[in-house]
Amino acid sequence: MAAEPPYVVLDIGGTTLRAGLYDPASGAVTHVRRQPAQGIGALPDAPVAEIQRLVTAQLGAEIDRLLATDAGRRARGIAIAFAGPVDITGRVITAPTVWGRRAAPLPLRELLESRHGLPVLVVNDLTAATWRYATPDSAPFCLLTVSSGIGNKVFRDGRVLLDRDGHGGELGHWRCDFDPWAPLCDCGGRGHLGAIASGRGALAAARRAATDYPGAFRASSLAGATCEQAAAITNELLAAAVREGDAFAVNALKPGLHHLARAISGVFTAIGVRRYIVIGGFALAIGPPYAELLATELERVGCFGLDRRETRRMVRLGVRDDDSGLIGAGRALHAAARTAPEPADGPPGAAPAAAAGIAAGTHPDTPRVELPAAGEDRGDRVTSPT
Repeated sequence: MAAEPPYVVLDIGGTTLRAGLYDPASGAVTHVRRQPAQGIGALPDAPVAEIQRLVTAQLGAEIDRLLATDAGRRARGIAIAFAGPVDITGRVITAPTVWGRRAAPLPLRELLESRHGLPVLVVNDLTAATWRYATPDSAPFCLLTVSSGIGNKVFRDGRVLLDRDGHGGELGHWRCDFDPWAPLCDCGGRGHLGAIASGRGALAAARRAATDYPGAFRASSLAGATCEQAAAITNELLAAAVREGDAFAVNALKPGLHHLARAISGVFTAIGVRRYIVIGGFALAIGPPYAELLATELERVGCFGLDRRETRRMVRLGVRDDDSGLIGAGRALHAAARTAPEPADGPPGAAPAAAAGIAAGTHPDTPRVELPAAGEDRGDRVTSPT
């Protein structure tokens, strides 16, 4: 039996672009490369249109690299997990952590299909990551990412809860602090959860605390690691200090965790989801202490109708790697491909209905997509690791 062709998969966020090949037989990603994203983090003063051009070019260059490998020459399609709302046509509507303020939607799917001649699926990064954990009969859960920003997606009744324009699961832009001097979000708003409880928000809070409370800072391991320079605190140093139980670092994290716990309590109270899987570079860098601290804050906030033990059990960490977007995007595209009809004639392309189904949140076992003909397809069912 011939090996199944791989898929080119990419995951771009506010800090990092990840790219690799997804092997549908093993469910693993190979040829992975990580590099800084050409977004506002690297180019804070660049116009939005210029960042959009650079990001598109960076994605295209990584796709070219992977298609040039021995395995990549057999690739049947391309899947991109993008940090921002994506509509059913594969347009990125907005991307605060990548290019900042709102601008004209970016027709990313159309641009990359024209360049590479392969079908392209573009989906929100958290929607993609959800498929790593979901099966059609999964119990409801909410996937939360705590990285350069904050995002979430709710999976319920076999689908991610989204509208046709990709809206839903943007808790990072919930306004939780109405102070006129509240932290500024990448989108331009103030007091948003992502500006306060994300990795960037936690770092800013730690630096402010080091300036405002120099005595507590000097007693912290962070002072020795930074020569008592608040500006020298990094996310890596902060995460390490929290893992060690450093009181100053933990206290700097708590205000953001409190707001995140309020958001979780609100989601639970509104729709009754009782499982919250936390992923994202910052949260996973801290590891189990992050989940414990968040569970403690959630217990303090409370979840109506649940006792303390039930409340604490709601929070768990996801798989401790940064491959969820890559694996989930690959799973979604492969699940669509394995039930696709053979193209009648002409060059194959992505069926709009299939892309719409995945982008709109339907479980990837249901859509159809036209892909280049391949050998015998085993159609293996991929199950959740949780």
